[in-house]
Amino acid sequence: MADGLAASPYAGVKRPKPQPIARFAGDAELLGLIEAWQAQLTAERRSSAHTIAGYGRDLAVFLDFVRDHRGEQPSLEGLRALELRDFRAFLAARSGDGLARSSLARGLSVIRGFFRFLSRRGLVDNPALTVLRGPRLPKVAPRPLTIDDAAAAIDSVDLAGSPEAEPWILARDAAVLSLLYGCGLRLSEALGLTRGEAPVRGRDVLVITGKGRKQRLVPLLPAVIDAVAAYLAACPYRLTTDGPLFVGARGGPLHPRLVQKMMEQVRRALGLPDSATPHALRHSFATHLLSNGGDLRAIQELLGHASLSTTQRYTMVDLDGLMRVYDQAHPRARA
Repeated sequence: MADGLAASPYAGVKRPKPQPIARFAGDAELLGLIEAWQAQLTAERRSSAHTIAGYGRDLAVFLDFVRDHRGEQPSLEGLRALELRDFRAFLAARSGDGLARSSLARGLSVIRGFFRFLSRRGLVDNPALTVLRGPRLPKVAPRPLTIDDAAAAIDSVDLAGSPEAEPWILARDAAVLSLLYGCGLRLSEALGLTRGEAPVRGRDVLVITGKGRKQRLVPLLPAVIDAVAAYLAACPYRLTTDGPLFVGARGGPLHPRLVQKMMEQVRRALGLPDSATPHALRHSFATHLLSNGGDLRAIQELLGHASLSTTQRYTMVDLDGLMRVYDQAHPRARA
């Protein structure tokens, strides 16, 4: 695989496209509304290309089921007439196909969202969806690395990399992992930084634009600044202010798959579990802050979570650490 995509900034990165309207079952009126729904996801909700493509697939599968289940082309009238048993039959059919409960829940969420879109326009009001219960999902705690393993993963990039890898590429990879663990960034957020936004000396915080185009401030650690500085000093390409901070071997934007592949090599070299992925470094950032007494609300802000309940998953990870904080901080614990 080529280490980068040769193109002007961002032009070579392949992004999924919305489902073509021809993919959806439905009459002309319904197809027009699906087109408007996809446009709204893009323009108003600012959903990512991946999200819009995924939502389209889920809705298309549902409409295929409605067509086959009712023996007619889906229409507004047909969607209005769907009963609770019809929605349950859809979930049962999908479950019978071996779909995971998380995927079932996501698909149902997409269907609810599309029906809300229709309802707000006064077109379809189906009360069956309000009483339909989705699949119950198990609470799965994030799987972070230990503090030692997280540090070793970053420090061992040069040991795990390909023997042919140039020094600047190894410095680049270490800088990316440093941002994931040191700042709690998503991989897409790290790779979305421009040269002008780079963590450099004299800059105390990063302004990160996360999901839903929401911005947050993330403090910068000296180790992160040093790692990025080492990469910039070694990078052979002239990086423009508005161009990508991280580039591949040919100077195009760095593809996330290359970072994932690099982490796989690090994982094998250090004997880490399969859960040691780039995203696990973000989990590790949050978990290690929490286990050392970090405030849950502050961690929520640092991660860019819209809901505190999302951040609360980390309280399931390190109960021993939480008990240590409790023993040190609670007045009655010292009695």
